[in-house]
Amino acid sequence: MDDEHEAKGTNEETDLSREVAAQAARKLKARRNPTPGVWFGLGMTGLIGWSVVIPTLLGAALGLWLDARHPGTHSWTLALLVAGLVLGCFNAWHWVAKEEKAMRNEQANNNE
Repeated sequence: MDDEHEAKGTNEETDLSREVAAQAARKLKARRNPTPGVWFGLGMTGLIGWSVVIPTLLGAALGLWLDARHPGTHSWTLALLVAGLVLGCFNAWHWVAKEEKAMRNEQANNNE
């Protein structure tokens, strides 16, 4: 009867030690890779916003300078403003795609 009790106790200890080890591994992994918070999201929003605004403003400034130096029938300001906006949107799309890919890769690694 004691042998049966000892075998049962050993199995319970093994199961418990596995469960504790898995829980400790999850905690260590969570500490190494913290979940991004609200400030991270706001920072990314700001980064994406500035990646659109800066090329747009640079295009407008260059257009104003060209219009002042070389007046013509078409507006350099409008053309370069639109070009800067398109470049900025492409830049923002690139950042979002890069972050999405990184999140998917991290999620795939967590599931393995």
